[in-house]
Amino acid sequence: MTVWLITIILLVTIYLLTSEKYPIDLTAIGLLSVLMITGILTPSEALAGFANPAVITIVALLVLSSGLIGAGALSFLTEKIAPYLEGEEKRVLLVSTIGVAIPSAFIGHTAIVVLFAPILMSICCEYGMSPSKFLIPVSYASIAGGTITLIGTATHLLISGLAASYGYGPLGMFEFAPVGIPIMVVTVLFLYFTSSGSMPSHKAPVCELRGAKAPQFLSEFSVPAGSKLVAKTVTDAERYLESVEILEIVRKGIILSPQDEELRISERDVLLIKGSAAAILGLLDRNLLALPHEMEGIKFPAKSGEYVILEMIITPQSQLLGESPLRGWLQSEQGIRLIAVKRRGMHYSEQKLSRVRLSIGDVLLVACVTENLDEIRSKPDFIVIEDIHHHVAGKTKAPLALMIFAASIAAAAARIADISICAFTGAFLMVATGCITLRTAYRSISVKVLIMIIGMMALGTALQKTGAAMVYTDLFLAPLKGFSPKVILSAFILLTCILTELMSHITTSVLLMPVAVSMAVSLGVNPKAFIFGVCFGASCGFASPISYHTHLLVFGPGGYRFKDFLKLGIPLDILIWALSSLLIPLVWPL
Repeated sequence: MTVWLITIILLVTIYLLTSEKYPIDLTAIGLLSVLMITGILTPSEALAGFANPAVITIVALLVLSSGLIGAGALSFLTEKIAPYLEGEEKRVLLVSTIGVAIPSAFIGHTAIVVLFAPILMSICCEYGMSPSKFLIPVSYASIAGGTITLIGTATHLLISGLAASYGYGPLGMFEFAPVGIPIMVVTVLFLYFTSSGSMPSHKAPVCELRGAKAPQFLSEFSVPAGSKLVAKTVTDAERYLESVEILEIVRKGIILSPQDEELRISERDVLLIKGSAAAILGLLDRNLLALPHEMEGIKFPAKSGEYVILEMIITPQSQLLGESPLRGWLQSEQGIRLIAVKRRGMHYSEQKLSRVRLSIGDVLLVACVTENLDEIRSKPDFIVIEDIHHHVAGKTKAPLALMIFAASIAAAAARIADISICAFTGAFLMVATGCITLRTAYRSISVKVLIMIIGMMALGTALQKTGAAMVYTDLFLAPLKGFSPKVILSAFILLTCILTELMSHITTSVLLMPVAVSMAVSLGVNPKAFIFGVCFGASCGFASPISYHTHLLVFGPGGYRFKDFLKLGIPLDILIWALSSLLIPLVWPL
């Protein structure tokens, strides 16, 4: 009966996490409550994750990474790479993927993408290239780079902590490298030879404002009834409108590409238009287009330069996550007027914004008071796309921050102390020496994700305690009876990969860890092979935007559709699965 109960709880949890019906932290808190109320876990067992060294290590590493970025210690990376990203597309692709993959092994893939994506977008703007050609490859390369070390991804740290609790000892800093380095090399080469023809070539609207002789403006207009634009193709409409360009068409909340030659403009369509002040005012005077909603307090277009139109991407550590964009400090304190929100191919304008709750990777189209730009750029809540070539203010602490980070990692790699001690001490020194403020350190910690991790750890404990993990193991092994352990390991890695696409790498790895150990014990083989099978199987989340935060970060700015992740993601998943299946038994013999 207990196995049936925990199975029902597991299925409900998976449904809530994948459907995003409720915030992930609320789902995790509800899960903890249910496990305690039903008596499956005692309070100390359910809440043990709050004292788990792996969770503390993740928190400390987030602070360390934030200290590096905040002190400007990583600006050398972009300054060194940027000159080599000029001109030819293949060079941009190769240098950007390698430049992201290598540091992701030490700093974490999410932090690297947050830092590098806007730099790449700025270079694309400057040289007339489409950011959508490069953003998904950069996300993929960061994930592949994160497989090399213990600290490259939270998944490895969690699995290491669980392995120690099961009696197999913590995993080494570079114990992943014999498999992780080939995965990184193969991923970069695969992207180099395949991504150019597979990725879409979308325009970045705000980038289109740069380099024009006359000041260019960006805004939304609706197509009123009786407009002469109705039923025209985009090409014909632009010819009729003369001095403006249509960048996006929104129909019933769905973003449509103006590159579709068959697409015709309809009444009530919302057009994202770029043009000079005179040209845009001319559209209104001729009644060809109308403002879809009132822009209170803003003179449109902003001839005086009092306001600037820009786009901002919501980051994983943003305090705006789960909040309404129309409320709070974003508009009241920062002098920002929200125009629209874009999310995974959907578009929310003024009439719908009251129902929106912001999530990672959402792109805000805003009008901002010019004098507030410097303050807004300094916020960790979003990436400003309007002008990414600003430098981190004050780099006097950069050498110190880099030294603290390097010393922490070196001490952990040399096993002078446990990784949790090294990371925690490094985080303390970052704050104590002024490399990062205490407030910024707290802001760098994603409480929502930590609560989710703790909830999944409790569920993993419940699966093991109730015997459900062993039941699932028997069900998995039944159709594979008679096959060699290597075939069973390969099938298990594939299962991990598939579940990662449906949920997330953290959720999948924590839930499958007890199953992996049970499976190894049942087969009488080396548990390390199955433990690392979970680690590398959870790194196969390339085909779904929900499997990794980095995918969500690039989804909106790249103007991607779900199918864009499938084009490269599915073959890359298969490639990494096959490579892991081949290499893991060689490095950790069964």
